[in-house]
Amino acid sequence: MNVLIAGGGRTGTTLATLLLEQNHHVRLVESRKDILVHLHRDLPTEVIYEGNFTDPAILEQAGIEKAQVVAACTTQDAENLTICYLARQRYQVPRTIARINNPRNAWLFDEKFHVDVSLNTAAIMATMIEEEMSMGDMMTLVKLRRGSYSIIEEKIPPGAPAVGVAIKDLQLPESCIIAAIIRHGKVTLPRGASILEVGDEVLAVVDPEGSDKLAALFTPSSS
Repeated sequence: MNVLIAGGGRTGTTLATLLLEQNHHVRLVESRKDILVHLHRDLPTEVIYEGNFTDPAILEQAGIEKAQVVAACTTQDAENLTICYLARQRYQVPRTIARINNPRNAWLFDEKFHVDVSLNTAAIMATMIEEEMSMGDMMTLVKLRRGSYSIIEEKIPPGAPAVGVAIKDLQLPESCIIAAIIRHGKVTLPRGASILEVGDEVLAVVDPEGSDKLAALFTPSSS
């Protein structure tokens, strides 16, 4: 996948590093001299492009015309909105993601500026705290479809009803899909016959009903 990242701060650098480790084609644009010094220590030189985040010439040098995803991770909301707007309107990039720095500006990050996914750190933290209070060890990683679905993660503890049971026998609702199992540090794609074990970290796509079902299956029995 071709990904263009605008902004080389902690968020942009971490994102670029993770995507490169997954063998994606990544290009990162940064203009600040002090940040560029650190970038060249952390990322391959061919990944980094120096210039204005919203300059079409710089974006084109970085390959925005071939990008499948643009992630606007700068520290300025106006720049992030402009990048997403340019990416879709001028270059027809299929997917845009934008960081929200000031929660008061969150209302701007929608289809008007061609923002497909907006990341509001304050709202995410507030939601996660609320959900942690009600979901035990289950953690929400990403909200999808404006909050209708979530990607959640939970580690299966001893005594959970799901231990030793094949996925096909869990009687999960259609709105609950187990997408991956992390076992002993390795990611596996589950099948219906896959049997869950103690210590498995399960990634699933769920709606509220599916979340409740998984929480019940992954909570140790009190008996």
